[in-house]
Amino acid sequence: MTLAQAALDSVMIGRWQFGITTVYHFILVPLTIGLSLLVAIMQTAWHKTGQEHWLQATRFFGKLLLINFALGIATGIVQEFQFGMNWSEYSRFVGDIFGAPLAVEALLAFFLESTFLGLWIFGWGRLSKGMHLATIWLTAIGTAISALWILGANSWMQHPVGATFNPETGRAELDGVGGFLAVVTNPVLAWEYTHVITSSWLVAGTFVAGIALWWMVRAQRSGTDEGAEQAKRVWRPIARFGLVVVLIGGIGTATTGHFQGQELVELQPMKMAAAEGVCVDTEGAAFTVAQFGSCPLGDDGAQPTKFIEVPGVAAFMSHNSFTAEVQGVADIQKRMVDLLNSNADFTAKYGDAAQYDFRPPQMVTFWSFRFMIGLGMVAFLLAAWGLWATRKGAVSDSKALGVFALINLPLPFIAATFGWIFTEIGRQPWVVVPNLQGLESGDPVGSVLLMTDAGISTTVPAAQVLVTLIGFTVLYAVLGVIWFLLLKRYAQEGIHSASAKKDSGDAGALAFGY
Repeated sequence: MTLAQAALDSVMIGRWQFGITTVYHFILVPLTIGLSLLVAIMQTAWHKTGQEHWLQATRFFGKLLLINFALGIATGIVQEFQFGMNWSEYSRFVGDIFGAPLAVEALLAFFLESTFLGLWIFGWGRLSKGMHLATIWLTAIGTAISALWILGANSWMQHPVGATFNPETGRAELDGVGGFLAVVTNPVLAWEYTHVITSSWLVAGTFVAGIALWWMVRAQRSGTDEGAEQAKRVWRPIARFGLVVVLIGGIGTATTGHFQGQELVELQPMKMAAAEGVCVDTEGAAFTVAQFGSCPLGDDGAQPTKFIEVPGVAAFMSHNSFTAEVQGVADIQKRMVDLLNSNADFTAKYGDAAQYDFRPPQMVTFWSFRFMIGLGMVAFLLAAWGLWATRKGAVSDSKALGVFALINLPLPFIAATFGWIFTEIGRQPWVVVPNLQGLESGDPVGSVLLMTDAGISTTVPAAQVLVTLIGFTVLYAVLGVIWFLLLKRYAQEGIHSASAKKDSGDAGALAFGY
């Protein structure tokens, strides 16, 4: 497809627009989820100990949280409009189900977090210490609940449950109260949610630790008694707190990711086969470090070029056994064709399944999976180095540590973004992935599926989508620059002891110029 053809293809442009706006939005989400919790913990530490540096940390990182939260709202609203406009056929097909968790998220979680965040911002000096502390905890709880319902909707797209297909209306319908309970207890949701939450801790922990380590080194190297005191009394405990969160979040992310991957082997085998570069069913499949080229559907196609294969590791990652059989791309394609052709609702709408290629974009799936893991693991190096350098009350003046802390700041953001790209790109060509067990057993939920091409609006011209794609990309780029400059400005301001009060009654409202 040429560039001109792609620019006039409504499906291609619609996918690019949704992908770009979603990635812009998701860059902000993990930091909001994680940092709201960390700020709540910092304020709790001040509330319990009375130590001034925890109050200073609360107000310092609270400002950065507000900047991130505001932009997250601005970019998130666009997602809702796209469901009803560019992807109206998708909304028509699954609206009865997909809309329910999103409605609960807006009515319950969003209002909870936004209301109490406002009370937290303007409640300094106006609310009692205990009540004011409760507002930031309710904000953190609200962000976690918000993520739960949004991921509940996404998990249903990854593995539909609790639904039936109505051939008369051509729509998926929720199967009563039991169906709703099935949606919120979807097996995909448990691991997807815990993986996002723990990765958010990793992102926020790295954010706090990176800034604190940089300031600790800078203050220690200032050569003044005041700088040395601030490095020891303020930045060192904050840095160690962030580094501990990095370890907890990193271990949690790795653990939940492992079990989520094993579940996807059963529910979305094509995604994981593409991620592992396994072309045919293989016993004791190796883990491939690098691969170039896609797995063919037949034996006579060009095989991908692979570099550094570790025998049995892919099998162990998938089945906890170094000798287990791992499904391959070509064989999964054959099984998918047979399963779908046995479903009358699929063939009535789409025809013979043999005409479709059910492989996702393999290089994107393969490499996003590795970048997600590799970039996320760099945070462990920061945690190990930072905790060692600050052990037994020590304060490091290593310029290399401060520089590494800054370099590491964006890496968890990028890793989380690659994880989202892997999740969404890896399920293509489906926007609602078939429930394989339902197809095999003849359960009505097996007919609840939707290919991406069928979800696009039939009335919105490609030219209009292209214009809005360009507009949103430019607008979000500008907002991204503003976001970065604001975070940089207030991070560089640091903490000034004279401006932080020990009593919330004297602290005054949280402001951006105090």
